[in-house]
Amino acid sequence: MRKWVERAFPGPWSWWPVTREVLGGLVVCGLAALLQAADSGGWPSGAVVGISGVLFLLRRGLPGPVLVVAAAGVGGPSGFLPLLVAAGYSAGRRITKPWHAPAYFAAGFVLNLAMGVLQNRRDHFPLPALFGICVVGYLLVGVLPALFGRYRAQRSALLDSLRERNEQLVRERVMIAHQARLRERHRIAQDMHDSLGHQLALIAVHTGALEVDRTLGERQREAVGVLRQAATGAMRELRQVVGLLREDAAPAAGGVDAIDRLVESSQAAGTQVELRHEGTPRELAAAVGHAAYRIAQEGLTNAHKHAPGAPIVVTVRHERDAVIVEVVNGPGGDGTSAVSGGQGLTGLRERARLLGGVVQAGGLPDGGFRLGGRLPYASDGALAAVPEDEELQALADRLIGPEKRRRSPALGCALGAGAVLAVVGVVAAVGILMFISSMRDATVSTKLYDSIEVGQSEEAVNGRLPVGSDFLTGEFKQIGPPVPDGAHCRWFAGDVPSGPEGNQDVVRFCFKDGVLVEKQHFQGKV
Repeated sequence: MRKWVERAFPGPWSWWPVTREVLGGLVVCGLAALLQAADSGGWPSGAVVGISGVLFLLRRGLPGPVLVVAAAGVGGPSGFLPLLVAAGYSAGRRITKPWHAPAYFAAGFVLNLAMGVLQNRRDHFPLPALFGICVVGYLLVGVLPALFGRYRAQRSALLDSLRERNEQLVRERVMIAHQARLRERHRIAQDMHDSLGHQLALIAVHTGALEVDRTLGERQREAVGVLRQAATGAMRELRQVVGLLREDAAPAAGGVDAIDRLVESSQAAGTQVELRHEGTPRELAAAVGHAAYRIAQEGLTNAHKHAPGAPIVVTVRHERDAVIVEVVNGPGGDGTSAVSGGQGLTGLRERARLLGGVVQAGGLPDGGFRLGGRLPYASDGALAAVPEDEELQALADRLIGPEKRRRSPALGCALGAGAVLAVVGVVAAVGILMFISSMRDATVSTKLYDSIEVGQSEEAVNGRLPVGSDFLTGEFKQIGPPVPDGAHCRWFAGDVPSGPEGNQDVVRFCFKDGVLVEKQHFQGKV
């Protein structure tokens, strides 16, 4: 029993779904009461409203059966019309199996037509008109909301899939950037191993020489020995910590002075490279000098790769508190992009960030490219401009934007349902007006009938008669007295109310040789 209840009323049932269902049920029941009050079909309004409310609550768990019942109900009382709109939308949104939806909609149409035929015993519509009304009404009120619901369901599924894929790509991108940072930190550790190990080795050599110097006293030699042991121990610990990082990396290439050799190598390869030194050179920390060298190296590499043959300008500018390294290349190449891992700039930014500097890169208006870095002279105590976690979050925000609460589709559903109801209302109003106009064109009043005399010319009589409607009066030809020999007739509906047996009031005018030869006013079963 619990399983059937959960199937008929699926969750989740938080405050918003409950509120939405209650408001939707009130709207459907209210519209059903208004439509049923205007219908003279004999159904009690309370029964129609109650059935509409129950079926509205069941439409989420049982969309197919509710659609069939609602379609059958619309064939009778018009109060079930709002329910069919809601049931059609739910069926389109929730029925996903390929052949289930067409089967339910076909069964609903058959029952709708059958109920319409039964109801027609009271309304006496011509069968072609009844069939047309059923087809058009079912398409507008049942199928059109279902198509909108199917579109909404597919759009939501597509957006969810794209969102998941985008989040996965962002996670992979952040992981790749994190790996590039780790590699760059490994290189920095290797550089530290090389430079600091060299300095510790020099300290150990000098202290070893002082230790055997005979001019020093015993206490001085003992102090020098302690220093030598400390330097040797520090160098051993340094090798234990970062020595393993040297297995797959080359030693540090040099500082700012080594940029000249980079430029000479590029010039020797036939590339037009200009090196500019600006400002007064100052002594740089080893890490800062190597970072400057790496910026120039990355800029030249990217220029050779992406703009072969383009002129390159390398600028090293010493300012008051920082050194600026800039590589600018003009447009060039054959228009094809070289394959690039895309992590060189990430590594440079990480290296500069740890030194308290910054690296910027971007295209130029003329089609060239600029890579520049600003590095402080001293890296002691430099703080990262952006903490690592915040920088990774900023990368994610640039790719998918800040995390936002997914907007509930309730507003979109309400607007869509309102738009569908508005379209249905407009179409129904137009159809009613057209039907009223056709009935007026096919009806002859008793006063007009009495004023027309037999023997008048056909032209004069037709000038006074309405245009008529064969669609509405075509079945009148099957009832009434026989048509006079050689005459042609026109049939119209009369304005006398139908009797208790539901006979149709019919007016007939017959012409022969351009003259009205007979007029008949009778009632009969269509």
